[in-house]
Amino acid sequence: MEQLSDLERQRRIKLEKIRERGVDPYPPRVQRSHTATEAAQEFETGEPESELSLVGRLRSIRVMGKSTFAHIEDGSGRIQIYLRQNTLGEEAYEFFKQDFGIGDFIGVTGDLFRTRTGEVTLQVKDFKLLAKSLRPLPEKWHGLKDVETRYRQRYLDLIANEEVREIFVIRARIVSVLRRFLDGRGFLEVETPVLQPIYGGAAARPFVTHHNVLDQALYLRISDELYLKRLIIGGYERVYEIGKDFRNEGVSHKHNPEFTQLEFYQAYADYNDVMEMAEQMVSYAAQEVLGTTRLTYQGAEIDLTPPWPRRSLRQAIKEESGIDYEDHADAQSLYQAIQAIGGDVEPTATRGKLIDVLLSNYVEPKLIQPAFLIDYPLELSPLAKRKPGSSETVERFEGFAGGMELCNAFSELNDPLDQEERFLAHGRAYEAGDEEAHQMDRDWLAALSYGMPPTGGFGMGIDRLTMLLTDQVSIREVILFPHLRTK
Repeated sequence: MEQLSDLERQRRIKLEKIRERGVDPYPPRVQRSHTATEAAQEFETGEPESELSLVGRLRSIRVMGKSTFAHIEDGSGRIQIYLRQNTLGEEAYEFFKQDFGIGDFIGVTGDLFRTRTGEVTLQVKDFKLLAKSLRPLPEKWHGLKDVETRYRQRYLDLIANEEVREIFVIRARIVSVLRRFLDGRGFLEVETPVLQPIYGGAAARPFVTHHNVLDQALYLRISDELYLKRLIIGGYERVYEIGKDFRNEGVSHKHNPEFTQLEFYQAYADYNDVMEMAEQMVSYAAQEVLGTTRLTYQGAEIDLTPPWPRRSLRQAIKEESGIDYEDHADAQSLYQAIQAIGGDVEPTATRGKLIDVLLSNYVEPKLIQPAFLIDYPLELSPLAKRKPGSSETVERFEGFAGGMELCNAFSELNDPLDQEERFLAHGRAYEAGDEEAHQMDRDWLAALSYGMPPTGGFGMGIDRLTMLLTDQVSIREVILFPHLRTK
């Protein structure tokens, strides 16, 4: 049986007293004429109605004998209310004073006035309990600071910390702005399967589930890519999706197993076209949401104004680590080179994984200002088109800012025979122990065999873009309910 604190026991006693009065502590409905902000604005413009009905959660109560000042808060903000025994009558006033507490929801009706200190206030003529809070809110002055509690009980975090609520308002605006950007360029928003018979479109381990009736293993998607490209084959020239993807990987300040991604695909475009669009889209989002393309992230001044500098991945890794990966044709040679500079890598890692380690450890943390790294090794990019004149480099870029990857894109591979060969190579890598190698997808090969036009594709994490625009170092700060270990 749950152990109640003294405060919780007191609140339950008050709940019973309220019921004994014949009052429903959780009534089914209430009338509201204004939000708190609307009421205050109307008063300031000199146009308040004679009587207003407001609702909200009690956030402060100051009892001064036969009168009480309190603040209520709704979704728009706070407003002060004033209760007097002479106005309400002794019984009603005592009811409020004795049985209402901070955290309770209340409906109030009355007239607005300005106190001697200048605060717009509602003088209460009538009130109604809307919901009794049985647990005390986080302490008023110190708020809710424990990170574990903040993430596990996000509702308390939102109640206690106004700045946290603002982060998720900004996040919602970011998504809205991205939609507006793409819709304005003729893209069609679509929905593709989350449960997939074959996972693909990225290098990641999937979550596996099972369909009982069909007796079929299914996977939570790691990417939307292959289904969106099927739509390009089907005749749509510009499509996008904003949705959840799932990767069975470690949790870090930049990774959550469930995350939100924007992907778009444009026919008759290549990675250069997509690169230009990406920098325009991110800077547009910042301008629309923040009112500027210049922002501060973790103490660094960042300017998102296009154009962003471009640098080849090979050049960047060579400059930052001293290693030219093209001098090392196999994994063992590259592993030894990384060991020689003090790098910590798995001895069984593939050559592609080792190149990715060099990028992550030596280059990415230094990319504070927005930048594109372009032209990646083929083994890192099984779905990207080769760069003309090169058998081992593909037309791929990643966009970075704030020392983290924001987006990933490439000129899409549309040669079905080349694609089949790459799937076979990744199949061999999977059998050799690479659990993130891309799976053979015969249905995708069949679709590609009908012909896909030259296409540019793009993926960006909404969570990381929100981190950048809200100056948050942890992805858990921008996901309402991040994944946590079981207590």
